[in-house]
Amino acid sequence: MKFLRIFLKVLLGLVVFLLLFLAVSLAPVDETPYRQMPYYAQTKARLAQLRPSAAAKTSLRAGWAKANITPPYSTPTGGYGARRGKHWHIVSDSIFARAIVLDNGGVTVAVVGLDVLITPPTVVAALKKRLPEVGLRWENIYMGAIHSHNSVGGWAPGLVGQLIAGGYDEKIVTRITDGVLTAIRAAQKTVAPVEVGFGQVDASDHIYNRIASSGPTGPLDGLIRLLKLKKSTGESALLCTFAGHPTLFDDDKWNYLSRDYPGSLVDRLEKKSADFAVFMAGAVGSTGPQSRGSTDFQEIRNYAGDLALRIERTVPQIQTKPDSVLSILTLPLGLREPNPRVIGNLRVRPWLFYTIYGDYPSDLKALRIGKTVLLGTPCDFSGEFVADFNPLATQKGINLMITSFDGGYIGYVTPDKYYNRNTYEVRDMNWFGPYNGAYFEEMMMGLLKKM
Repeated sequence: MKFLRIFLKVLLGLVVFLLLFLAVSLAPVDETPYRQMPYYAQTKARLAQLRPSAAAKTSLRAGWAKANITPPYSTPTGGYGARRGKHWHIVSDSIFARAIVLDNGGVTVAVVGLDVLITPPTVVAALKKRLPEVGLRWENIYMGAIHSHNSVGGWAPGLVGQLIAGGYDEKIVTRITDGVLTAIRAAQKTVAPVEVGFGQVDASDHIYNRIASSGPTGPLDGLIRLLKLKKSTGESALLCTFAGHPTLFDDDKWNYLSRDYPGSLVDRLEKKSADFAVFMAGAVGSTGPQSRGSTDFQEIRNYAGDLALRIERTVPQIQTKPDSVLSILTLPLGLREPNPRVIGNLRVRPWLFYTIYGDYPSDLKALRIGKTVLLGTPCDFSGEFVADFNPLATQKGINLMITSFDGGYIGYVTPDKYYNRNTYEVRDMNWFGPYNGAYFEEMMMGLLKKM
């Protein structure tokens, strides 16, 4: 009987502890409309205070370069949580930091594309300290990533970081940061006058809506968009965006380090369409790739090849012209408290979320190069939003490119009407609660109006 009493006391203690832990760890989802929240007023005030870049003093000049950031040792792959931090051991293709530096005598901007899953928040924090080494600040940088799920991991601390990118290794953060700075330095040395042009081609048949399994959905953004820069020597660079999710390597192919289809695409573009190419993931937040092939390697080769053929037919039609317009805006983004749902309508409280993930600042970015505007987001941004921006872009007479992963990472941002659907994109990966779709659109429209 004495043993039973002890057992019951211990059991009661565990139950009380569990209830207390749940009470301090969980809370109902905050469904307050975003326009009634303090973060909205703060971000709107910041938006109103943003001023355009200094006026041009010369026509556009640009230079480009890349730096190899492939580690000399094995690391976790950044991507599928199912891999549980497994390391790659075979370099299928090397990874790079790529930079295009632009200048018009009034402002200098570096466009940086990383061959990794996202732009790691830890790398952004390091860059903010070190960018003065190359004469720039974070406000001069527009970043993106290819979103390969088979590139290096190890760049995110915390429990969530370990699930996404494996065990944390600060040497990886330093290596990526060094690569960005090296690429910018090298690009600065090649700056010369350029002409600018834009083209696009449809590839909607290469993507599908992953949320469609839960019910009706809207159209995605299936356009390949191309910004071309050409020097008087004939040397050219292409900035390419597309919304196909680079997940052609399945989660059981953890043994390979690879850029997935964006890497194969860039390699081919640099052989046939331009001297230099940068790929950035577009509005990938609810897209999957329509692939064909009997192996993952075949799927990558076929997918990249199909996109390349369309680009190769489009590039000769792009008319480049001299221009001097260059402007960049950075909008620090306020957010509601973290609202990742775990049980029904219960969410993790902020203290626990920040403990297991971290608390990183996030920005929206807007960059105008000639008649083209790029809008950068700190998330997997859904392609269903893109059509909403087209009327304003048309009214302003500009070409629009929307990219994901501009630094910081807040999960997925998908249309608010899907918030209560039980899918990975809106249930598991919507970390900051309801109404982010409308909120992001409003702030991004505000940036676009200022460009």
